[in-house]
Amino acid sequence: MPETVNADSDHFIDLPKELEGDLIEIGSLLPAWSVEGAFLAGPTIEQYRTALDSAPLFNEIRGSLLAALTGEKGGYAVVRLGNIAQALGVGQQFLRLATAILAEVAIPFQPFRRWPLWKELGTNLNANPGLSTGTGYNAFHMDLVNATLPPDYTTLLRVRPDPLGAGASILSNAREAVSRLTPSSRALLADVAYRYGGFFDLSDVGKAYTPFPVLDGEPEDRGFVRFTAKMLADSDLGEEHAQAAKELAAQMVAGQVSYTLQRGDFLIVNQHRWVHGREPLGDGQHDVAPENRRLLLQLFLRSAGATGQAAS
Repeated sequence: MPETVNADSDHFIDLPKELEGDLIEIGSLLPAWSVEGAFLAGPTIEQYRTALDSAPLFNEIRGSLLAALTGEKGGYAVVRLGNIAQALGVGQQFLRLATAILAEVAIPFQPFRRWPLWKELGTNLNANPGLSTGTGYNAFHMDLVNATLPPDYTTLLRVRPDPLGAGASILSNAREAVSRLTPSSRALLADVAYRYGGFFDLSDVGKAYTPFPVLDGEPEDRGFVRFTAKMLADSDLGEEHAQAAKELAAQMVAGQVSYTLQRGDFLIVNQHRWVHGREPLGDGQHDVAPENRRLLLQLFLRSAGATGQAAS
């Protein structure tokens, strides 16, 4: 596995004790959410925002979170809610609070129609090790890479860490990685030549995009570096295009950072700027009881107005 460095502390959102106390009280009182189509309903967003606004210190946290995600050097954030998870547990009260905080970034939505708003990512010993539910190295990627309108943000909430102490999240600034490539490699990556994955039972992510360019030519606030290392296995990919993608993958690895999420932490990734993945889980997963294995919950966000939806 490649050597990693710790994630930048500017991207961590730690809450003062007073605010933690306020949010514990708020989380215990928030109503269940409603959805309209695939999106968190406007009235729910308003209810949750009003509740958060009642906490005097939350506005500063809101500003820090948005800066970490969209500022000049932004692209990801880790919100550390471990003490709140300890007080509330990680059930519905905690998820309502986490959803309320995320709704201050963009609109939570469920692109996978067969899954709830928070999609469970457990540990499946029989899955392909490189998948999100597997136990091996999950190489760099963006989610729903082959949709014309992927989620703007992806969020991973840690319910249970790997009890064997491994499985750190890895992150890389995709746009900086691209900037280190030669002009000829960038030109190849701008070709509509890459493929990955199917497109089934999805909502509000546009249409299937196959083949697609890795560099879609849009500004970073709208375009994507459409990358997943899994597309390198496509047998129809020409040698030059495959080599350019491998060069990009190498640059992503060279610039990667890592962080091991703890219980109650959630990671938010701005998919317009950064890609994410996972280091392998610890050896010996067969000796860990299923109810003790690593468990994450995933939620996707759409920027207001991107699909005609907007927070009220």
